[in-house]
Amino acid sequence: MGSVGRFLAGLGRAIDLVRRVLINLVFVAIVAVIVVVALRPAPGVPDGAALLVRPMGTIVEQMTLDDPLGLVRSGGVPVARTPLRDLLEAIQAAREDSRIKAIVIDTDGMGSSGLSKLAELRDALVAFKTTGKPVFARGERFTQAQYYLASVADVVHVAPDGFVLLTGLARYSNYYKGALDKLGVKVHVFRVGEYKSFAEPFTRSDMSDEDRAATRDLLQGLWDGMRSGVAGSRKLAPEKLERYVSDYPGVLADAAGDPAKAAQDSGLVDGMSQRDEWRDMLKSRVGSADDGKDYRHIEASDYIAAVRAARPHESDRIAVLVAQGAIVDGGNDGESVGGDSLADEIRAAREDGHVKAVVLRIDSPGGSAWASEVIRRELELTRRAGKPVVASMSSVAASGGYWVAAGADEIWARPETLTGSIGVFALFPELAEPLDKLGVTTDGVSTGPLAGALDPRRPLDPGLAKAIQLGVDHSYQRFLQTVSNARSMPVADVDPIARGRVWTGETASKLGLVDHLGGVDGAIASAAKRAGIEHYETVWQTPEIHPLQLLMRRLIDAAMPASAAVDSPLQRVFSGLRAEAAELLRWNDPQHIYLHCLCEAP
Repeated sequence: MGSVGRFLAGLGRAIDLVRRVLINLVFVAIVAVIVVVALRPAPGVPDGAALLVRPMGTIVEQMTLDDPLGLVRSGGVPVARTPLRDLLEAIQAAREDSRIKAIVIDTDGMGSSGLSKLAELRDALVAFKTTGKPVFARGERFTQAQYYLASVADVVHVAPDGFVLLTGLARYSNYYKGALDKLGVKVHVFRVGEYKSFAEPFTRSDMSDEDRAATRDLLQGLWDGMRSGVAGSRKLAPEKLERYVSDYPGVLADAAGDPAKAAQDSGLVDGMSQRDEWRDMLKSRVGSADDGKDYRHIEASDYIAAVRAARPHESDRIAVLVAQGAIVDGGNDGESVGGDSLADEIRAAREDGHVKAVVLRIDSPGGSAWASEVIRRELELTRRAGKPVVASMSSVAASGGYWVAAGADEIWARPETLTGSIGVFALFPELAEPLDKLGVTTDGVSTGPLAGALDPRRPLDPGLAKAIQLGVDHSYQRFLQTVSNARSMPVADVDPIARGRVWTGETASKLGLVDHLGGVDGAIASAAKRAGIEHYETVWQTPEIHPLQLLMRRLIDAAMPASAAVDSPLQRVFSGLRAEAAELLRWNDPQHIYLHCLCEAP
């Protein structure tokens, strides 16, 4: 072997040695982090402290793990999320905790979140205020969602250069018919229900009259509730608040163009303060920390960790399962509800002797009809086994989400929940014409008229089109019958309130689609009452996570910046398009029949 060969061989061994060393170091680091996290004691709660409620990013029902490749594509910036249940549990525990003197709300890092989740948080804060303990809130600036939460506070401040943005509610969708026509793509849609608008973006260039009327009623109902909540908290005349929304240029002109002053003059905030001035004010109201640099407080995440560590365990349990995201056939991918995965969780809860009742927390616009039925069937079997099942609707529980809820003994929803959308559709794209324009033709043989008929390269066979519509019609009748059985309503009474129309939880309650209005705590208490137990432990079940995935989640949380970046309008447009494309790629119903609503909680 020559000198060059010996050099290359030695270099290879050196590289291999470095590789092994690095792998071992990474392994040791992982083990060390896991040990440190596991052995870290629960933080202490300072006496006379304020509880700092600081939601980061989107408020969700259940945390999901960030896709490593997605992190790389986003430049290493993780998506901030805060579990609603952690915030609710912390606020509720603070009500009866003499160590907690007040609550401070910081909304600067909070992104857009479902209206029902924010309303549920507001209700918890209102209940906290009944103890006589104050609530303070400040923002550098307030988006509508941020202000809706902050407005419940006794004292609300904004930065001198900040603003309060109240615009009302809107829903605008992209319509692709014009682009598809230019490309020669035909989209065949089969549906039942004139309000089932999910497929309209592929077949129309604008909103249908039915969808426009239903959406206007829906948004107006939600806005009326939101406006009433803000006006009540701030003790404002509704017309004064309405002028701020409908004539903001005039309001701004009255304040010489100063947005912060306009908000204060309109009664939306009590004052303006810089960060240091806000800290000094809180020091005077709550007290200083031991080092004197800040006010005495504890983060909600640290507080709830301390509360849970001190809480005694009960043998009887209420299992809370979460259905968050679109419903798909198969397993859970972290961003959607896997029908098989959730069914397995329900079955495990049913077979657990310590679990006395099940609460299914639903935050889903629906999806696969097949997967929805798989989940509903497991809930029905759980009821037959003698364990009560209660459905608790979050921001959205519509279409397939409502089908799943029909498997429960009773249904709870927030007044702001979007629900209903009892309808069915199927969608099939045909690419024969654009391929032909490119000079690509498709030919072959089959042993039957429908063999290969679901090939998008070929024109849709009329016989198959008829078969698909018959299947959709049958699925709709099945949906009506499922609701009829669950709600003890004649099918003839279900059909007029179905037809794919989306309702608020408040309206759905009046129509008989929902039993009770309230949040997840009310649903849990009702499940315990049905099970006949007074002392119990609430256990939020989460899908099994590999230790390395859990470590990644912990590392992401540790690296999360103190405030979430505000995305630009252009970013929102492209992120919306990516989300729509990703949603379509998840569609995997084996019969290509879907229970999905074109609805997103404002």
